Amino acid sequence: MQIHRVGYGIRGFYRIAELGHLWAMTPKDAQERFKILQFWDKHGLEATMEAFGVSRRTLYRWKKAVKDASSNPAALAACSSRPKTCRAPTTPTCVKRQIRLLRQAHPNLGKAKLHVLIAPWCEARGLPVPSVSTIGRIIAREPDKMRFAPQKLDARGRPKKPRQEKLKKARKPKDLHAAPMTLWALDTIERVLDGVRRYILSLFDPVSRMGFAVALPSKTTQATAQALEALILGLSEPQQPMSAPRVLYVLSDNGPEFKKHFHALLEKHGLTHFWTYPRSPKMNAHVERFNRTVQEQFVDYHEDLLFTDIHAFNKKLAEWCIAYNTVIPHHSLGLLSPVQWLLQNHPECQRYWTQTRP
Repeated sequence: MQIHRVGYGIRGFYRIAELGHLWAMTPKDAQERFKILQFWDKHGLEATMEAFGVSRRTLYRWKKAVKDASSNPAALAACSSRPKTCRAPTTPTCVKRQIRLLRQAHPNLGKAKLHVLIAPWCEARGLPVPSVSTIGRIIAREPDKMRFAPQKLDARGRPKKPRQEKLKKARKPKDLHAAPMTLWALDTIERVLDGVRRYILSLFDPVSRMGFAVALPSKTTQATAQALEALILGLSEPQQPMSAPRVLYVLSDNGPEFKKHFHALLEKHGLTHFWTYPRSPKMNAHVERFNRTVQEQFVDYHEDLLFTDIHAFNKKLAEWCIAYNTVIPHHSLGLLSPVQWLLQNHPECQRYWTQTRP
């Protein structure tokens, strides 16, 4: 049975429906201006100027904006009227400091009461007394808004730590073109057996399809930081820094294992940490696919070893990673292994594999 939508076969029906949807989302002021332009087309320029009190120059400017936006009325929405250059505040620093002291002595005192208290202090020092509105703006411009809260205690009577500022997470730009082995995507695999949990940290280069993995006894930031540091040291020999690739970017999800010590390690080495958006695994799709390969081709066959002898498991996993990177062909690389693809397409990478300590 075939199901057709309403308007199927009517030429131009969906185009009109799309315009109606755009009109419903258009701001009210833009709708009014668009109606004025329609009145202009119907009754002429002089009648429009007389009926709505709009200048000739403004009407032509609106008409050009709609034409440049492919007849989208949303282009007529009013823009910000904030001036390009604003006056800089000239309040003396000592006055701001005194307002802060008064707010600290009398927590969160209002601007009107502060004006009464600071007036004698300013007059005694020959300083201009700030108005009530100026005091309000001084308080609003401060990062902490000059607010002072009492110290809170936890259930054991210990003072609570102040809430830390939320970390601003950088997202991977869509136009980022990273060189091979400079952007590494990270993710973790969790396995549970009889209540015991084991974790596998996977590292994957989306450009060269190079992949590594290591089993961890716990999903702590210290463990993930040590694994990443081993990768960084393996790719950057201290004796020959110019002959080895340097990790520049790290891409991970918002899991707790990629915070604190892990993020501190990235800042220590000057690396850029990109985060994916919450519930967006497609932003890190390459490492997600690598996780499936690790589980289907290795973990499923050595799961008992993962829970009984993690060191022996990591040795076998290292051998599998070597075969994955040097022997197994990849469809995305034209049925070449990652190392073969690097040697053919990036000759400068040949020094990476022959690098030895003096």
